[in-house]
Amino acid sequence: MDLFEYMRENNYEKESPLAARMRPRTLDEVVGQQHIIAKDKLLYRAILADKLSSIILYGPPGTGKTTLAKVIAGTTKADFTQINATIAGKKDMEEVVQKAKDNLGMYGKKTILFIDEIHRFNKGQQDYLLPFVEDGTVILIGATTENPYFEVNGALISRSVIFELKPLGTDDIKELLGRAVTDKERGMGAYKAVLEDDAADFLADLADGDARHALNALELGILTTERSEDGLIHITKEVAEECIQKKVARYDKDGDNHYDTISAFIKSMRGSDPDAAVYYLARMLNAGEDPKFIVRRMMVCASEDVGNADPQALQVAVAASLAVERLGMPEARITLAQAASYIATAPKSNSSIVAIDSAMSTVTETGNLPIPPHLQDAHYKSASKLGHGIGYKYAHDYPDHYVKQQYLPYELNGKEFYSPSGNGYELKIKDHMRKLKNREDN
Repeated sequence: MDLFEYMRENNYEKESPLAARMRPRTLDEVVGQQHIIAKDKLLYRAILADKLSSIILYGPPGTGKTTLAKVIAGTTKADFTQINATIAGKKDMEEVVQKAKDNLGMYGKKTILFIDEIHRFNKGQQDYLLPFVEDGTVILIGATTENPYFEVNGALISRSVIFELKPLGTDDIKELLGRAVTDKERGMGAYKAVLEDDAADFLADLADGDARHALNALELGILTTERSEDGLIHITKEVAEECIQKKVARYDKDGDNHYDTISAFIKSMRGSDPDAAVYYLARMLNAGEDPKFIVRRMMVCASEDVGNADPQALQVAVAASLAVERLGMPEARITLAQAASYIATAPKSNSSIVAIDSAMSTVTETGNLPIPPHLQDAHYKSASKLGHGIGYKYAHDYPDHYVKQQYLPYELNGKEFYSPSGNGYELKIKDHMRKLKNREDN
């Protein structure tokens, strides 16, 4: 390292954001994530013994993925290299791999390669790493905010241990805030600031598990607040409110939270909980989810989970879809809430999906069985010579507009696909069909 590089790194340490300066340097300084780094856990023991294998750290922003990687860097005797998948290319990886080969061949020294945002690498880039991870040329530490089982190649997944990091608790974040206020070396201790308890509670709550968000707000508050008459900078709740405007929305329209939240929304409507349905609807709208996507899922739910138990549910959902297109936000939020609460409180039946899935399975198994001749089209020329339409009974010519005859292919005689439930309007359907089939004149 030359003088200029030394000065550059020294200045970076001083000028970098508080959240970066306060990153733990040892395992004992790490706050939270005790489910994976408690002293009796595999990851803690592997780091301490410097026997780490390839791992992938998965979790929301601000939960400590990069922190853990930095701790490993300060603990291991292996050569530690870091790249970011958002800007790194194949050439960067080739250089890392070549250096790793040299270290291993000449000095018997391992190389740990930390790839931040590993999900940003395309399939080809991930495939390039595979043989070098497999033969031990590099020990991979991948960090991602996306579900690795969706975003990382299965081959890399199979050669790595997945560790999921959880959002930090409010007590964890308050502990970090307390350290940052008093630490004179890396924190804001030299500013003689006082973080009041209600402000700490507020910041910890609004950060929603993201330590970086809370520390950034604290730093902003200290740097922009004038000293009081006692010579101290008082971070009150009012100051905290100015520095952190709203709870962090943990939502990525292409990521896990997108799928998790829409899943919870659908399951809440299916489970007849209108309060939960409206809550998850609000979360999606607050995060900027496309209302048209939401209402499309509601139309599916109206058929799949309500069906003929309340046929009106589908009409409500379709009407909501039209209203969303014509109204737009924010007015459409009311229409969406109306439709969601209607579907959630409607009687439930999945008879329609059971019916079509069963029918499609039968079609797959049996192929296109012959349609009974009396149901075939009798209007084209020579149809009568082939026996098409002969013997067909016109339902409206019979009492109750019903007559018993063979409608299914003869090979499926007696097969039932649609079985109305005993809920809502399907109870009437069930009773109506039973009466028709049990008529004496049949």
